Amino acid sequence: MAYTSLYRKYRPDTFDKVIGQDHIVRTLKNQIAHDNVGHAYIFTGTRGTGKTSVAKIFARAVNCLHTLDGSPCGRCENCVSLAEPGNFDILEIDAASNNSVDQIRDLTDKINFPPTVGRFKVYIVDEVHMLSKAAFNALLKTLEEPPEHAIFILATTEIHQIPATILSRCLRFDFRLVPNGTLARHAKRVFDDIGVKYESEALELIASAGAGSVRDMLSVADMCVSYCDGNITYDGVLEVLGASDPKKLQELGRAIADGDTDEALKTASALCDLGKSIPVLAGDLATLFRNILFIKTCSSAKELLALPESIFTELAAMAEKYSAVRLMSIMKAMSGLEGELRY
Repeated sequence: MAYTSLYRKYRPDTFDKVIGQDHIVRTLKNQIAHDNVGHAYIFTGTRGTGKTSVAKIFARAVNCLHTLDGSPCGRCENCVSLAEPGNFDILEIDAASNNSVDQIRDLTDKINFPPTVGRFKVYIVDEVHMLSKAAFNALLKTLEEPPEHAIFILATTEIHQIPATILSRCLRFDFRLVPNGTLARHAKRVFDDIGVKYESEALELIASAGAGSVRDMLSVADMCVSYCDGNITYDGVLEVLGASDPKKLQELGRAIADGDTDEALKTASALCDLGKSIPVLAGDLATLFRNILFIKTCSSAKELLALPESIFTELAAMAEKYSAVRLMSIMKAMSGLEGELRY
């Protein structure tokens, strides 16, 4: 049997499994409970935050005969029919490859046909910002006066590219980046479910690598499961991410902060010999000095950063040694290098 990647295996199919978007889930569940469903929605936010997943759950929930706390039951006649690949009541359209005016006109011509199973036909248009100007114009009239049985859900990562005329006809929902703590707890549940051992520091590192995206975090977790062979360690995650050795990075950071050019160049050269790229190294250094500055100025830094004890102790010593002004100037210099190194 083919392996199913973690982000596909743990894709939410009910509202209670959606993480980090409570404000959206609560609103949609209330609309379903009070039969106050809109005719057009626009979901916007960073990749991997749950836009398409929530759209699919909502599409099934508005047609479910016996919703469970706003979510589709998955067992009624309508849910079973809508789960079949041949159903025509929930249509998912990829605007990146179906962006011409003719394709949108074809869609709007067929929209008057009633649903075959439930109360609503739901059109989920993914990456809607990819539609051409003519296609948006063709969609406009339908969004303004849709038939009673039609619901449009438009999903995009580029909300600024959507015409104001389209936005004004949709209920807008902004999907937020998921906090690292929430991502770490989700990674823990996934690893517990598949029977993989892990270090708590490794969970925090995987969550941080996700950068607010559930899908990105699970993709990193998937690679870590394969690389670490059933026991995910902090060092193993660093290897998967291609991040610099924390001890070597601290040595380089100290040399830079002390103004020791000779030691800084030697350490940087050693890291480059290990295959670390200069842009990645500069980014790692910016993060290092940000963490040190955080430790220096925040009393709860230990809990918030969730670093291994040995690393935190070293960074705390550096925070004691250097002034906030010195740390800030180095962090700014390293952050600015990413743009400069392109040229």
